[in-house]
Amino acid sequence: MSEVRRGTWPRPAEMGWLLTAALLFAGLDFALHWAGPTSGAFGPYAGLALRLACDLSLLAVFRFPDAVAGVLVVASLAMLASDLFWPGLLVPADQPSLMTVPTVTPVVLSQLPRVMDRRQLLWIGGVLAVLATRPWDPAWNTTPFGLLSTALPVAVALYFEARRQLLRSLRDRAERAEREQHLLAERARAEERRRLAGEMHDVVTHRLSLMVLHAGALGVVSTDPAVRSAAEDIRREGAHALDELRDLVGVLRDGSSIEPPAASPAPVASPADLVAESMAVGVATELSMSGDPDQVSPTVARTAYRVVQEALTNVRKHAPGSAAAVSLRYHSGGLDVFVTNTRGCLPPDPTLAGSGSGAGLSGLRQRVELVGGQLESGPEPGGGFRVGAILPAYVPTTEGAPR
Repeated sequence: MSEVRRGTWPRPAEMGWLLTAALLFAGLDFALHWAGPTSGAFGPYAGLALRLACDLSLLAVFRFPDAVAGVLVVASLAMLASDLFWPGLLVPADQPSLMTVPTVTPVVLSQLPRVMDRRQLLWIGGVLAVLATRPWDPAWNTTPFGLLSTALPVAVALYFEARRQLLRSLRDRAERAEREQHLLAERARAEERRRLAGEMHDVVTHRLSLMVLHAGALGVVSTDPAVRSAAEDIRREGAHALDELRDLVGVLRDGSSIEPPAASPAPVASPADLVAESMAVGVATELSMSGDPDQVSPTVARTAYRVVQEALTNVRKHAPGSAAAVSLRYHSGGLDVFVTNTRGCLPPDPTLAGSGSGAGLSGLRQRVELVGGQLESGPEPGGGFRVGAILPAYVPTTEGAPR
């Protein structure tokens, strides 16, 4: 049974069964009326009208519980007074013992614990029990009927209400424990992520730093221009890898955000640099750009850079001898970036092709979706491969403001 707040109308399903109960008890009161109508000064329908009013008050037990309880108490007092002092006025004179409280009393008392304080309910139930049982004049047909119609419904309703509150408390406690367990797991993952970031930074930075130093030394001592140029390329790429590693370690330490700290914003690299690098290693790459790059935020620009970088890296690994084309279209709604390549005419280098983790595109998809974009990838009909992303102009935040 759903929880009902005091002073509110019940839900349609609850109102339906309240109406059904009211109609059933109204039918019972009509049957009792025809079995023995009242014969007092108020006429033969006085008792029936009083009982029908109590039956209809059941519909408002959740909205006006105090008023409904008051109606029951007043009706019971009137019926008792009629039975004691004016027989036949509100209860039939020939069957007074079974009519000391309205017939709908058990149903009303069974619903009051859902919307009424326990102490107030006990007071109301006690008053009705006294009026129903008439302890000053106990009888075999009055006392049992009075207890069954007043004390028993209150006791049963209080038991089920206490059980419902206990179950709700246990459920809330279980949900709270689950949330705390989730927070502890998140904290453990964050600690492990920071530990791995520190180890990765120490190991990889050490090796890259040695590579950069050796390349710089080779460029200084060598007299061959080609060797010096190659050494300078190695040193520059190593320094660039160190910068990217620093950004990646910062992301792993700080959380899942891809936005760099505002205090030290990293410069946004251009996809044109990636195209130039690809052409420098022998991959014929075309670049097509349209629109104003300033229309998109730095976060979106960095994401587009990663899309082009991952796509061209896959071209060099898996399709040597192919040609690539990079297309970037900036517009007011965001940025569309596509990288396509033809079928490779050379076999892939096993060492280079197996150097990755195999999760580049899946990780790239997560990064694109993180900024609110969409990534598509797949083979081209005529051979080759295509990677494309549709990115928004700004990354939506939880408050709805762009960044």
